[in-house]
Amino acid sequence: MNRMLQTKCVLMAPLVLVTVTGCLDALEQQTKKSPNSIIGKTTQDITEFDPTAKAEVSDGKVRITNPVTGPLEAYGPALEQISQIQIVPALRLFEAENGRYPTSYDEFMEKIIKANNIRLPVLPGGKTYQYDVKEAKLVVINAPTTETP
Repeated sequence: MNRMLQTKCVLMAPLVLVTVTGCLDALEQQTKKSPNSIIGKTTQDITEFDPTAKAEVSDGKVRITNPVTGPLEAYGPALEQISQIQIVPALRLFEAENGRYPTSYDEFMEKIIKANNIRLPVLPGGKTYQYDVKEAKLVVINAPTTETP
């Protein structure tokens, strides 16, 4: 009986090895990141906020509408909040040193973003970063929606 078990193990070992190797290749392909993926990418692409443009400013709140896709729905707002973690202290430090906030978009880019080498996470869904000079804060603009007639 023991000999029969050894023979089965010897015959099954190559089958198990081929199966595991095949699964590992499939797993590698499954976890391969798409070149279009925004995950892990950063940017310094920030434009100047124009209050007359009537762009929709994101409130950064997480709204879960589906328990299955909830984590995906939370990803964008989480990135918005993470970006504020970098910008707010830099703005406060600038204000403490100069007695004012940056008075122009160019000063914001030079003294806040570039001087501190701040790189913000790329936002999903076509959202963009803009600096509101009047309010001295970074805002996230929702992608424009196309209206159907």
